[in-house]
This record gives sequence, C-alpha cells and structure tokens, in this order.
Amino acid sequence: ILGEHLRICPQGYTCCTSEMEENFANKSRSEFEAMMKEAGRSVQTILTAQHRSFDSYFQDLLNKSEKALYDAFPSIYGELYTQNMKVFKDLYSELRRYYRGSNINLEEALNEFWTRLLERLFKLMNPQYHITDEYLDCMVKHAEQHKPFGEVPRDLKVKATRAFIAARSYAQGFLVGSDVVKKVSQVSLSHECTRAIMKLMYCPHCRGMSSVKPCNNYCLNVVKGCLANQADLNTEWKYLMDSLAVVADRIDGPYNIDTVIGTIHMRIAEAISNLQENKDSITAKVFQGCGNPKISTKGSSSEDKRRRGKVPLEAKSSAQALEMLVLDAKGNLTALKTYWVTLPGNLCSKKVMASSAADDKCWNGMTKGSYLPEVMGDGLANQINNPEVEVDITKPDMTIRQQIMQLKIMTNRLGNANIGNDVDFQDASDDMSGSGSGDSCPDDVCGKRLSKSPSTRQPETHAIPKQSGHGISGASITSLPSAFLLLSVAFIAAQHLWR
Repeated sequence: ILGEHLRICPQGYTCCTSEMEENFANKSRSEFEAMMKEAGRSVQTILTAQHRSFDSYFQDLLNKSEKALYDAFPSIYGELYTQNMKVFKDLYSELRRYYRGSNINLEEALNEFWTRLLERLFKLMNPQYHITDEYLDCMVKHAEQHKPFGEVPRDLKVKATRAFIAARSYAQGFLVGSDVVKKVSQVSLSHECTRAIMKLMYCPHCRGMSSVKPCNNYCLNVVKGCLANQADLNTEWKYLMDSLAVVADRIDGPYNIDTVIGTIHMRIAEAISNLQENKDSITAKVFQGCGNPKISTKGSSSEDKRRRGKVPLEAKSSAQALEMLVLDAKGNLTALKTYWVTLPGNLCSKKVMASSAADDKCWNGMTKGSYLPEVMGDGLANQINNPEVEVDITKPDMTIRQQIMQLKIMTNRLGNANIGNDVDFQDASDDMSGSGSGDSCPDDVCGKRLSKSPSTRQPETHAIPKQSGHGISGASITSLPSAFLLLSVAFIAAQHLWR
C-alpha cells in the first residue's frame, strides 16, 4: 500500500499500517533498552565478582588472624589474656567496622587499643600496688617516651592504616563502578532516539526487506547518537579502572595485606613480649615520672606464674593466592576500560547484526544500498551533525552527569589510598559504601593518647550526591579547609554538568 500515513519509515510503498509502525516503534525501544541492560549486567557481573573475591579474601585474612590470637593467647598469657579478652575483641571489631565503611578514625582506634591494653597489663603486672585512673592517665602521657611495647604500635599503625585504606577503597571502587553501570544502563531513550532505532531495526520490514541487515556505519551513527551521553563517561571510567589497577599493585606490593593483616596477632604478641621483658625498667620509669603508687591491701595475684618467652605463632602465607587475585582483577579492569566507547560497535555487531562496513546491499535507512555519511565521533559534543539522530548537545543527561561525578570522586579516593591518605566524603549510609577514616595525622599527634574514651576526633566529612545503596568516598587534597573543599567539589560538578 502507499505509505503516506507513515511517520517514521520512508513513505514509499509499504507493508505497514500506522498501528504496525507504532507497534514496531515500541518494540524497538524495549528491545534496545533490554540490550543496554544486558550489556550493563555483564559488566556488573564482572565487577561484583571481583569485589566478592577480594572481600572474601580480605575478611578471611582478618578472621584467621583473630582466630589465631584466640587459640594461642590463653595458654601463652593466662590472665594477661583472659582478663583482657574484650580489648582484643574490640580491636578486631573496630577493624571490621572500618573496612565495611563505618566512620571510624583508624589511627585513633589503634591508639586506643594500645592505651587500653597498656593500662590493663600494667595493673596486672603490678598487683601489689593500688593504681588509680589518675595514675594511669599519668602513665599513658609518658608511654610514647618509654615505648612499653617497643616500636610495634608505631610500625603497625603506619602499615595497617595504609593496608586498610587501600583495601577498603579498592573493594569500594568495584561496587561504585557496578552501581554506575546499573544506573546508566537504566537511562531511557529520548523520543528522537526511539524513532531512529525504529527506522534502523524495523523499517526494512515495512519495505518488505526483513532479511536485509542494517549497514554497519548507519547502525553506528544511530547508536552513537542515542548513547552520546553514555560515551562521555569514558574518561572518568578509564581513570577509575586505572586507579583500581594501581591500588591492586599496592595491595600486593608495598601495602601487602598478607604481610600486614595476616600477622596482626603476631605483632600484638611481639608487643606484649616487649612489655614483659622490660617490665622492671618500664615500671621504674613510670614510678620516676608519676610517683610511687600506694601499696594494695589485696596482695599479689598469680600473674607472675604466666609463661614468658617468644610466642610460637605463625602466619600462613597465601601470597600466591593474592597474586592470582590481583592478576585476574587487572586483566578484567584492562578489558573494561573502553566499555563505553566500544559499546555502540558491540551492540551493532552482536545485537543489531549489522552488515559489514563495505556492504552495498544493506539497509541504509531509505532502501537497500550502501551508506555514505561518515561515522560520528564519541560523546555528546560530536553529535552536532549526526545525520540519523537529532541530538541537543546543549542539554546533557543529568543522571549520567551525576554518575560522572561519582566516578571522579571514587577515583580521587583511590588516588589518596595509593599514597596512604584517607579523606572522607561521607554518605548517609553506614555500610561498605559509607565514609572513610580520618586523614593521616602527624606522629607528634597520633603518637600520643588523645582520649581514654572511644575516638572523639572525627575526620573531616563532606557530603556527596546520594547514590542508591553505595556511597562514595574520595578527594585529592588532604589539607584544605572544609569550606574550600566543598566549594571545589561544587565547582567541578558545575563544570561537568554544563560542559
């Protein structure tokens, strides 16, 4: 029949009524959006699998360290352990909470652990004296000078904070990447794009050419026009993939989590042994600085019956497993780097089943023949002269612009983790996706006991756009005032939103 009633397909002779054309338009829209979601799900699957593998490995390291401590310490230390069990349990609990995203200052949590442990052990090792809280306060003030646990607290603080910052940011990066893909894959097609997709996929049917495939370059122009905003994710997406790969090298290199996380119990045992071996000299120094405490009327306890000597603890190395984990992750990250700019080509070749570029017997949007227009570049700015899709380059998609900012923030966070810094951009949630611990502070501050109560100095936090289920952390500057940081983020956001 004559096709004068057609509004999308060429108005020559046609097999389609107006109703059929409308049905084809709806069908093409739903099919294309389903293609996008399917492609996105494959990427999400890879990223979530990488997160799951690393998370399982890291948690297992921490669990094994804690179990080794619980198994060995009762027989080695007796009352030194049994009367202070909660101190050790609280430490591992704080370490897990930090890794999962709670707003904890990790350095302060470690300082608090050593302070509480020293207070308890000092009283147990000097049962003949009545030691008051005020006396303990004085003792703690001199602890940095006397180094009762040797160099272990300072060394562990530096290594553990770097390892935990890297591990948490690394795990979080995979979740953020997956969440961005999910959100972007759900962006609806515009009216202009729906018409272009219909013309590409189903207008051949209306012309009685159902077996003729679309020309490849024709398909590319349609899909590049429809996914112009998505392609603008490319730069920040590549930065995120590269940053994850760099932090992966840190985790298996300088900040090696096997060496640090897997041996926490051994470092604690080493610290206690230092205290035991130097008990008399440390006690004498404390008495000299704080005065002699009163003799207790309760008498001595059985504390001196504890075993002395080096602790027979071992760390089972799984370096090869970590190396394989990192190699697998880096391979996937490399493969995913160009996802957004290769997506149009992948959709055309695998889903739309377009003809080869040189085919002159393909559907070119009007009839069976060759397709002459050049292929447009990637991204919104390059669509100004797209011959197949009318794209308003002055109106970027706000959902996608927000995801670009999320990628930027997460990349900045990974950049800080790479150098051992942790700056918070706190989300409202308090899970794996929440905020980070505080900035690294100078030794002359972190090395001293700030408070006997749980950590009170909260790290700087800055609000970021809410991202369903997964907050994001990051920044590249660690020393500027909060107001300036907020203004900087706002300025960057404005640039991206209207660029």
